[in-house]
Amino acid sequence: MLDLSLDIILMLIAAAFAAGFVDAIAGGGGLITVPALMLAGLPPAQALATNKVQGVFGAGTAAISYARSGLVDLRQQKGAAAVAFAGGLLGAMCVAALPTDLLRYVLPVVLIGIAVFFALKPGLNDMDRTRRISPVVFTATFVPAIAFYDGLLGPGTGAFLMLGWVMLAGYGILKATAHTKLLNFASNLGGLVAFAFVGKPLWLLGLAMAAAQIAGATLGARLAMRIGARVIKPLLVITSTALALRLIWQML
Repeated sequence: MLDLSLDIILMLIAAAFAAGFVDAIAGGGGLITVPALMLAGLPPAQALATNKVQGVFGAGTAAISYARSGLVDLRQQKGAAAVAFAGGLLGAMCVAALPTDLLRYVLPVVLIGIAVFFALKPGLNDMDRTRRISPVVFTATFVPAIAFYDGLLGPGTGAFLMLGWVMLAGYGILKATAHTKLLNFASNLGGLVAFAFVGKPLWLLGLAMAAAQIAGATLGARLAMRIGARVIKPLLVITSTALALRLIWQML
C-alpha cells in the first residue's frame, strides 16, 4: 500500500464502494475491483488475494442487512456456510494444480445464458415457486460446487448462487439474493485463508477498501429490499453480460 499514490488508493476505494453496491444487489462486485487492483499494478495473485480481503466485508455486510430485514435467518444457514467455507478454501488451494483455461472459455457462454434467462423468462419475481430439490441435497451438492469455483476462479459466483436459489430452491428473486450473501461470505473467507499464504494480500489496502465495501453493500441491500426484483433482475443481467464480455476481451 505504501507504494501506491494517494489518487490510486482513492480510486480503489471508490471502486470498492461501487462493487459493494452492485454485489449486494446482484453479485459481480469482483468485476469492478479485480480489474481496478490489477490496473493499480498488483500482480494477478495478489490482486485476487486483496480482493478477497475487502470482498469478505461486503458480503458479510449484505448478509447482515438482509437478515435484519427478516428475509433470511443466518442461523439456519450455518451448515451451508461451513460447506461453502470448505469449498472456497479447497478451490483456492487448487488454483495452481488444476487447469482453468477450459473453464475460462466456457464461462462467458454460461454467464450470457444466465443473463438471457433472467431477462426473458416470464414469472421471475419476488414470489416463491416450486422447490425442485431438498435443502439437504442443495447444501450437499450445489453449494460446495459453487464455493469451490469461487475459490478457484470467482467471476459470476453471485449469479450462479442466485440461479440455484431460484431454479432449485424455488425462492423469489429478493429472497434468493438475501440467501446468497452468507454463502458468498463463507466461500470468500475460505478463499482468503488460502490466498493469505500464497497471494500475500495487501492487508491495509484491503481493509481501506473494505470500509467502502461496507458502505456500498449497505446502500445496495437497502435499495434491493425497497424495490426487489425490479432492480435485481436488470442489474443481474447487466453484470453477467459485462463479466462475460470482459472474459472474452481477456481471451482475445
